Amino acid sequence: MRRLTYLPAAQRDLVKILTYISRESGSVALGQDFVARLRRQCRHLAELPGTLGRARPELRRDIRSFPIGNHVIFFRYRDDVLEVVNILEGHRDIDQHFTEVQSS
Repeated sequence: MRRLTYLPAAQRDLVKILTYISRESGSVALGQDFVARLRRQCRHLAELPGTLGRARPELRRDIRSFPIGNHVIFFRYRDDVLEVVNILEGHRDIDQHFTEVQSS
């Protein structure tokens, strides 16, 4: 089993998702439940053998993605670690996001 880590950007994404869902729904519990679901999926990806997700060389050569609901988990493998890079809403301009990240 791989070790699971979250980059600071992914941790910030989870906080933003929690805040948004809690505000829009009026329920912190709904936000917490959805973030827990995202974290469970990340843990599941780390537990499974092999290379999972879709390769995303158009974003960066080492990035892979896995959809969950209307969000997408972006991650990469680093030896025995699955590193969650970002968790973004699927409707966002993903190409633009990764272009901005690379240029900063």
